[in-house]
Amino acid sequence: MILDTASDDDTLDIAASFPNVTIHRHRGAFLGFGKMHRKATRIARYEWILSIDSDEVVSTPLAKEIRRLAFDSNTVYALPFHNYFQDRLITTCGWSGEYHGRLYHRQSTDFSEHRVHEKVNDAGLTVLRLRHPVRHYSYDSIDDFLRKMQTYTTLFAEQNCGKKSGGPMKAWSHGAWAFFKSYFLRRGIFQGYAGFVISAYGAHTAVWKYLKLAERNRHRRR
Repeated sequence: MILDTASDDDTLDIAASFPNVTIHRHRGAFLGFGKMHRKATRIARYEWILSIDSDEVVSTPLAKEIRRLAFDSNTVYALPFHNYFQDRLITTCGWSGEYHGRLYHRQSTDFSEHRVHEKVNDAGLTVLRLRHPVRHYSYDSIDDFLRKMQTYTTLFAEQNCGKKSGGPMKAWSHGAWAFFKSYFLRRGIFQGYAGFVISAYGAHTAVWKYLKLAERNRHRRR
């Protein structure tokens, strides 16, 4: 099953070529990542949910591993993620060693409603890490970073409006720390050009998150 949020490429034509794929189109404004995942869970046909975004690929070894599982409805299965930039596997900048709960029974749990940084709620459930990866091709170009920065920073500001403070000093300090942590502490410096671009992206994202948040807080108080 595919839940489409206004894609403008050949996604739907490709999906429609597979007879076992059902396509649902979301009408209206984007609800945020958490609520969109929850909507997909509600309209899915089966009880077990394997949630995969459009820029993620289930590797063949992972598919085989999933088929061999003795499924337990009280378990959330966490998948390892391999993150790529321009088709290069990134092993620094905090982009390695990620696990995300994506395989779950919908009568036992669901995604959080967070607009960004959503995740499957696993409180009171067993979390089992699988061995083989999802390949995540989130960024192919600088344009991808800039487009996603615009989306993520806006969602962050909407989610935290009235709950957190923003402003220039907070933006600067978070941005400087984000770059230092990614480029030096998380060894982005050893990944050449890609490491610098990813670290710069993290820094700029932090800056605009807190500037947008400050702006939204000001509007809220009017």
